[in-house]
Amino acid sequence: MPLKDLLVQVDGSRSAPARYEAAIRLAQDHGAHLTGLCLGVEVPVPASFMGMVPPEIVENQHQAIREEAETATVRFRSATEKAGLSGDCRIIQGFAPDAIDALIEHVRHVDLGILGQSDPDEPSPLGDAFIAEVAMACGRPIMAIPYIGASATLGQRVLVAWDGGREAARAVNDALPILERAQSVSVLCVNPSMSSDSGRRDPGADISLHLARHGVTVEASRTVSREVSVGDVLLGEIASNSIDLLVMGAYGHSRLREFILGGVTRELLQHMTAPLLMSH
Repeated sequence: MPLKDLLVQVDGSRSAPARYEAAIRLAQDHGAHLTGLCLGVEVPVPASFMGMVPPEIVENQHQAIREEAETATVRFRSATEKAGLSGDCRIIQGFAPDAIDALIEHVRHVDLGILGQSDPDEPSPLGDAFIAEVAMACGRPIMAIPYIGASATLGQRVLVAWDGGREAARAVNDALPILERAQSVSVLCVNPSMSSDSGRRDPGADISLHLARHGVTVEASRTVSREVSVGDVLLGEIASNSIDLLVMGAYGHSRLREFILGGVTRELLQHMTAPLLMSH
């Protein structure tokens, strides 16, 4: 399925313009509509203090958050108009759990959700784990853009982290519109299970053949690393080969708001140096 309907997280952070630039470039490349969703996240007032805080202060805070959101949407619309791009922008205001639920609901109605990694010097009011929370619950692929931004070649040199699992298969399928346009795609298996008794082939061979049948220029490789984490291996590959997009499955499970992520997913979301497209 082609990418024709994208959604990008809009906010007033310092990293937002770089995120918009990446989303606009992707929308232009695929002839897609781009929707901006701005979440005005309210700051909860502890119940024990509610009787002590004058209503006008609460209302002033609510209005200030709304004004910040409106300023952010103006900047986003300016960026899309300058790019001559079809797009629109919406504002949803509420406390963090409700805002994340709204983000999940909106992403379910597009082909790809584009979210921004939080800058350690500018924490997101949505919390550190909101990207994983959305990825685990939305049923759509998510592209996380590093707070440092994305390469101008986004999607031209792609690394696929492949382990043969369901999540990885979902991510590769969701990324096909991008992979088909890429200049090169590398499929990497880290610490693959290679049992001669099972008769299994190299775990990257079959998915590489599948991609080749889609016209993707692809090569497969595998590596064994017992002392370096899988996340560090992938980050090393990104740095060594000028990778501008990593595709992988999102691993973990959730119970209410308590998320337990796989170590690789968590590590890459914290330390990503290139955009990460993931599916669950």
